[in-house]
Amino acid sequence: MLYKSNDTGSKEIFTEQSLSEKKVGLSVCVLASGSRGNAIFVSDGVTSLLIDAGFSGVEIERRLKVRGIKPEDINAILVSHEHGDHIKGVGVLARRYDLPVYINKKTLQAASSQLGNIDNKKNFECGSSFIINKLKIHPFSISHDAADTTGFTVKKNNIKVGIATDLGIATSMVKEHLKGSSLLVLEANHDPEMLSNGPYPWYLKQRIKGRTGHLSNVDSKKLLKEIKHDQLDHVILAHLSGKNNTPDKALCEVGLSIADCNTKLHVATQKKCGDMINLF
Repeated sequence: MLYKSNDTGSKEIFTEQSLSEKKVGLSVCVLASGSRGNAIFVSDGVTSLLIDAGFSGVEIERRLKVRGIKPEDINAILVSHEHGDHIKGVGVLARRYDLPVYINKKTLQAASSQLGNIDNKKNFECGSSFIINKLKIHPFSISHDAADTTGFTVKKNNIKVGIATDLGIATSMVKEHLKGSSLLVLEANHDPEMLSNGPYPWYLKQRIKGRTGHLSNVDSKKLLKEIKHDQLDHVILAHLSGKNNTPDKALCEVGLSIADCNTKLHVATQKKCGDMINLF
């Protein structure tokens, strides 16, 4: 056991555990991202969250295992919206590991048949922060064709993670909430030329590039250029289309916005688990 004198001359007691907690910032791993399934792991080493679970329970467990994470160590699941590629495994995991599911009311109504029976539901409202142990979560509204799509920031001390995928436009509200992030998970869904010349039917192309669809590489570049700052360590490009984008195109286009920065740019993929990124 260690002691440290405080300003009053008395001694604070620091156990090994409390020292460990003080050293930990946030760790982030995009388990998968794309139209066939999405899930993001965020942890401070004590409290661990899944933001969306868009694969089967078995596949989510497998991807967690790849990164040395035990599913039973997850503390909660946060749901962004009701589309299947974000909630497919939510109900199964919640029942299997007795996990609370944080979800807003409109999304719960829209997703109830897909989720099945969940005993521990926690309702949140976009715009109102809530706390899970020492993690501060702020949900905010984003523009997408679902009941009440949500972006999230997760904050501990001076470390902030911003997550905004599945959005058709980057509103002033989105920009304001993402500002000051140490790490961003940001949508770069499509290359406009590939989408226009690609195999999708006209109505689907219109949906994707509409105000409630998905951000293009160009849109993501513009957004990132506005909100970048010196302490932005990592940007993970997410929800890339398998038919209307490529990792190289996304990296080249969005990378132009941070060419003058030390920010590291990554691409999340559908087929394999991303790296664990540690923020201190």
